[in-house]
Amino acid sequence: MARPHLLRSSVARATILICLAMAVTGCNTTKSDTITTGSIPKTSSAPLDGMDAAQLAETERAIGGAYVKNPKNKDIGLRYATVLGMTGKHAQALAVMQQVAIANPTDRQVLAAYGKAQAAAGELEQALGTIGRAQTPDHPDWRLMSAEGAVLDQLGRSNEARQKYRMALQTQPNEPTIMSNLGMSYVLSGDLKTAETYMRNAAQQPAADSRVRQNLALVVGLQGRFSEAETIARKELSQSQADTNVTYLRSMLSQQNSWAKLADKDKPAKLAAN
Repeated sequence: MARPHLLRSSVARATILICLAMAVTGCNTTKSDTITTGSIPKTSSAPLDGMDAAQLAETERAIGGAYVKNPKNKDIGLRYATVLGMTGKHAQALAVMQQVAIANPTDRQVLAAYGKAQAAAGELEQALGTIGRAQTPDHPDWRLMSAEGAVLDQLGRSNEARQKYRMALQTQPNEPTIMSNLGMSYVLSGDLKTAETYMRNAAQQPAADSRVRQNLALVVGLQGRFSEAETIARKELSQSQADTNVTYLRSMLSQQNSWAKLADKDKPAKLAAN
């Protein structure tokens, strides 16, 4: 079956990184000390997902300098790894998280972010193990369930992934990030209609953020409704943020042939995966 190969394609990897970024957001933290993108407490007042490329580069330099001075600081290390991941430097982000994990070997938040970094760097089986160590069976964290689902999706184990997402929804009903990740799972199996249903439900939730709407925009665009997709991508954002979202959306949609091949080759297995 061609499915495992396709799931390792650049298109599928980009989708899974979206899921992972959403899945571990705020693990073991309160709302007041989380940032909008990633899984770490903020060390400045600027949310990372509102930054353009130049701002991210400046943040990377600043937080990188702080990390060099204090590599064992959990908050600095987590934020630095998040910025590195957002700029595509996944190997370096993993190296940073390895050091943070050595200094904080039992911290659930650190283990969750470490698992995310491993998955982003392609170390999928290791990521499952790390996320598993972060989870506590007597008090399971829905974010970790969702993160595990995202990794399982990339491994081509869609049935197990969706089971994890549904378990997470039992713990945290109507959580938009989980529903969005579940929708992305159906994107990877080529079932865009079902994916859109979950995405729209997610986007309608009060807690939905721009990443959830961006995922909905992607699914709508993949079905050829480009004008509607751009309208969704621009919703409730500043002009610069909206332009960034639309640029990203167009980049993803430019890989339409890859998405089409993914959908076509997965059609025989789609019914079995539901």
